[in-house]
Amino acid sequence: KAYRNLNKDRDPLLLREDFCGTAALACEWARKNKLRKAWGIDLDTETLDWGRRNYLDTLGPAADRVTLIEGDVLTTNTPKVDITLALNFSFCIFKERAVLKQYFRAVHDALKPGGVLVMDIFGGSDALGPLVEERDVECDDFHGNPIPEFEFTWEQVKYNVVTGDILCHIHFKVPGFKKIKKAFTYHWRLWSVTEIQDLLAETGFSRSVVYGHGWDKDGESDGNYRPRKVIENEEGWLAYVVGQK
Repeated sequence: KAYRNLNKDRDPLLLREDFCGTAALACEWARKNKLRKAWGIDLDTETLDWGRRNYLDTLGPAADRVTLIEGDVLTTNTPKVDITLALNFSFCIFKERAVLKQYFRAVHDALKPGGVLVMDIFGGSDALGPLVEERDVECDDFHGNPIPEFEFTWEQVKYNVVTGDILCHIHFKVPGFKKIKKAFTYHWRLWSVTEIQDLLAETGFSRSVVYGHGWDKDGESDGNYRPRKVIENEEGWLAYVVGQK
């Protein structure tokens, strides 16, 4: 949708998923359209192998249109693509401005003219201090099979005002198993939307668009993301920043 909003005359076909982990998005992209191809890049061998066994090996002919690469997103070369994804706040692993700028340059070089980089970022007053959020989750796996309800806990341990560093954990409580503490740990810099847009402009992106959600009657996100010029600083918000080459 974001790509088509900026490129009215064509559909995206080539996708690159940076920090891809199990490459679920790259696989889903190829599965849904036989004209699509995808590349996934990640540093972790074990995680990529899990994705190959559980996602890629189940795609059938579509698997030939997905390439998984064990490599560094700063230096790995791929064919030029229409869309690059850096989701799950993954680019926040780059804490130094010069390194994030290097990453944006690498993405810019790997995009076709008109191509877009899509990132998500969170913020708000609750993002700047300790926080524990628990919620029950019901969902399906990649193959559409229901997963029994489990408890998901998001924990923000600390935030450093001087450096912008934030330490977060994800814990799980699964019926029939003991609680999985620190299943995931994140050492990030919590970048601001303004900083991201400035760096996109400095690295050659012609424009950037910020997508923000609205709020329902209970004060929760309505899940409807659209381009916004103004986002009020609530306790917690999530936004997407889309940079176009």
